[in-house]
Amino acid sequence: MSSTEESQFLADYEATDFERPSLAVDVVLLTQVDGDMRVLLIRRREHPHKDTWTLPGAFVRPEESLDSAAARVVAEKAGVKDVYLEQLYTFGSPGRDPRTRVISVAYYALAAWDRVRDIADAAGIALAGVDVPWQGEQGGPVTLRIDGGAARVGFDHDDIIGMAIKRIRGKLDYAPIGYQLLPTEFTLLQLQQVHETIAGQRLNKDSFRRRMLASHELEATGERQDGVGHRPAALYRFTKRSAI
Repeated sequence: MSSTEESQFLADYEATDFERPSLAVDVVLLTQVDGDMRVLLIRRREHPHKDTWTLPGAFVRPEESLDSAAARVVAEKAGVKDVYLEQLYTFGSPGRDPRTRVISVAYYALAAWDRVRDIADAAGIALAGVDVPWQGEQGGPVTLRIDGGAARVGFDHDDIIGMAIKRIRGKLDYAPIGYQLLPTEFTLLQLQQVHETIAGQRLNKDSFRRRMLASHELEATGERQDGVGHRPAALYRFTKRSAI
């Protein structure tokens, strides 16, 4: 087909001749504190699924990429910028949204606790605790806790969160996944706690430290903790700024 023929074809093309589903992004923003995995949830104020807790999400604008839409969602709905974002999975069950056919491209984001701890003070936002009822990379939905009670989750967002947990568990053995959940400087114990929180199991202290120190992923800062009631531990930092 010549360029002239293609130009004419495009000029005559009617996109409305074909049914088109809506396209959205949903973001699983994960953090951890004291061995507890947390996820950012927003209470829905309108139907459908009014008053349930859902992931921050939005419909993709015609002029923006998927990555840009996910970054916009995190910035506008969570108030957080410059966090690690990775595309997770596409959720497209025909009945997942009762309004219309909505296909959601899910992302997960990782942020240290000190970057997000104040978010939950905003009305209608919570950093919910995540309880994973399955081992390893088995996968499946998770249950969420808010203020000590079970959170009622809208749409299929418990499945999306479960997929994010499965993904980051799978990366533990070959990618530096834990560093994005830590402050810039951290102790080996804090790094181990992050890995245990993600994996959902205890790790041997000595073998974990040997593996981390041999990975060349972290370096000693030459500084130690301050303000602690025990012998201050050495501080380390991640040797790269883009993780995973």
